[in-house]
Amino acid sequence: MDKLKRRLSLLAVAALATGLAGPAWAAVSDETAFVFNTFSFLVHGFLVMWMAAGFAMLESGLVRTKNTAAICLKNIALYSLAGIMFYLVGYNLMYVDVSGWMGSLSFLYNPSQAELDLINLTGELGGLAEDAPADAKAQLEAGVAKAAGEVIGNGYSVMSDWFFQMVFVATAASIVSGTLAERIKVWPFLIFVIVLTGVIYPIQGSWVWGAGWLDAMGFSDFAGSTLVHSTGGWAALAGAIVLGARRGKYGPDGRINVMPGANLPLATLGTFVLWFGWFGFNGGSQLALGSAMDAAAMAIVYVNTNLAAAAGVVAAMVLAQIIYKKMDLTLALNGAIAGLVSITAGPDLQNHFLALVVGGVGGALVVIAVPLLDRLRIDDVVGAISAHLVAGIWGTLCVGIFGGGSVVTQLIGVAAIGAFVFATSMILWLALKYTIGIRIDEADEDSGLDQVELGLEAYPEFGRGSQTI
Repeated sequence: MDKLKRRLSLLAVAALATGLAGPAWAAVSDETAFVFNTFSFLVHGFLVMWMAAGFAMLESGLVRTKNTAAICLKNIALYSLAGIMFYLVGYNLMYVDVSGWMGSLSFLYNPSQAELDLINLTGELGGLAEDAPADAKAQLEAGVAKAAGEVIGNGYSVMSDWFFQMVFVATAASIVSGTLAERIKVWPFLIFVIVLTGVIYPIQGSWVWGAGWLDAMGFSDFAGSTLVHSTGGWAALAGAIVLGARRGKYGPDGRINVMPGANLPLATLGTFVLWFGWFGFNGGSQLALGSAMDAAAMAIVYVNTNLAAAAGVVAAMVLAQIIYKKMDLTLALNGAIAGLVSITAGPDLQNHFLALVVGGVGGALVVIAVPLLDRLRIDDVVGAISAHLVAGIWGTLCVGIFGGGSVVTQLIGVAAIGAFVFATSMILWLALKYTIGIRIDEADEDSGLDQVELGLEAYPEFGRGSQTI
């Protein structure tokens, strides 16, 4: 990962400088920095993995009971497929030997040989008998020392970085799931996920995080307002256009029929889980924790992430009250997510008040975008396009507005990634539609995906098949 290696090189210079200032500021050893950097990737990675549960609960709460089990199945399946595809081909496409437009079209990504040597040779050394020949022991010790030097010099464990990057691609796929809920067949959706996570997401990601052509232009996206969230939003928008709206959502006279979710407490829990996981999403994107500078910068990221989400909630509540004369829980929940998405491109802002502005505007945009999409007859069940695509574009532009970057460069990046993801997603959705089909028929939609696709109900005691015992 070229961009990460460059950052770690700069940190080494900073550590040397602070070390020269006196014993009180002495830098940690290279091995200690390696341990902390790896620890950061792993811990922040499983925090982001927990967001998969948040998406599952949020979507389960915002669909009707007859589609709940299908939503749960889609979320655990897409997370699993994302991990497999990123291992098989995705990571290499995104980070290995990036030529400017994409990385290596090679298969499998495994631990480095140096790491395997360190583990295996250390085990052999520990297993030597006390009376083993001195030259055999010395040879193993030399091998361990050589391998340790190479491993520590990398700055972090190879697979810890893979794990951290993998959980991000699963987030992009989760966004698509919520938008297309209640009327898409499960298997065609999962085929789309395979291509999205294995090919589409990694290619556009290589343009920035793989040190590709957009990175060379100066485009900046700290943790993925565009690379993750807008990417998922563009893919969802293309799918919603091709798939069409749910049966009965829009009347022939232009009337918009509300189809409320079945479990708002569950949706609220899902939002809190996402908020919690987002500290890993943004905090871990500092990409290192081996110095005092990194720790201080990470703390700033955490605070900005929290403030932006809070501002998104309040802004959505206030604007809903002004427009509709009532507050709306679902808009408040999406306001939180929009605030989080908005700050994700630039959570390293050193003025925390700006985080409130970024997140607050993001929350307000959701209140405007959700009814606008309905007027366009684009049926987004959970509001993911508004919260992830619209807020993602806003947050990416904020790097130029508030973060010292170029607004023009940020806009070029948004347009380029949007055009690529939307076009490739549209082609794939159309191909699926006209080959195997992507939508259940009207009668099955009335029955619900749980019965039709899974043959069960999420709440059988309340369903049509419940029996009195």
